Amino acid sequence: MSAIRLLVLGAVRQHGRAHGYQVRNDLEYWGAHEWSNAKPGSIYHALKQMAKQGVLLAHEVAPSAAGGPPRTEYEVTDSGREEYFRLLRTALSAYDQKRDALSAALGFMVDLPRAEVLELLGRRLSGLAEWRTAVTEYYTPEGGPERLGHIGEIMHMWVHSADVEAEWTRGLIARIEGGAYSFAGEGGDPFVGVLAEGQENPYAL
Repeated sequence: MSAIRLLVLGAVRQHGRAHGYQVRNDLEYWGAHEWSNAKPGSIYHALKQMAKQGVLLAHEVAPSAAGGPPRTEYEVTDSGREEYFRLLRTALSAYDQKRDALSAALGFMVDLPRAEVLELLGRRLSGLAEWRTAVTEYYTPEGGPERLGHIGEIMHMWVHSADVEAEWTRGLIARIEGGAYSFAGEGGDPFVGVLAEGQENPYAL
């Protein structure tokens, strides 16, 4: 899946309505330009494409006091909301997602109920275990990579990565089970992960 799609949908949804610069500012605040393809050109292209596809609704608003062309603000449509939650659930549960998709999902996981996030992460953990079992039918980490020559380093890297991913996932599950963060339906004062209009972004490019 494309991380940029989840990132843009989630950023617009958090604002209710947002223009391209707001979305770009939020994603740079998250550092997404470093760990994903959320570069300015990709963000603006995604906004326009998703408006054409009907997952975002484009509103032309008055130009700024400084002049210039009318600004476009976007909001998530009903079909966009469905796609957002589908992408979010897939990214949290699939063991073979690219790192940028999982990173995007972590940023929005509190939009789901706590119990559902735990269930999705449990699926991810099971998928990692099944994948590791399948791989180790051909490669035994305890035997070391050398017995397969330098090619063994490929499997060695992937098995090691699966072990690290599983350890991290178990840690996240434990933190969430322990009451960390405020999830959907829990009330309270959820963490605000977007910048207010006009708020300075210390990480802006």
